[in-house]
Amino acid sequence: MDNIMEYLPFLIPLVIVQFTLLGYTLYHILTHKTYKRGSRALWLVITIVLMNFVGPVLYFLLGKEDA
Repeated sequence: MDNIMEYLPFLIPLVIVQFTLLGYTLYHILTHKTYKRGSRALWLVITIVLMNFVGPVLYFLLGKEDA
């Protein structure tokens, strides 16, 4: 229990950033109709399954349509 308490000041901001990035990614996927690669369903699955930064980062690097 003491080990968790030592890492808590680092973990709380990391979890907040992770869920913020996940929320913004899901919002972006659901509000846009076109993607560079793949479809909406594919990016939703990738983002949710790989939600520990990997899915959202992959979407913004590979799937987000340039403005």
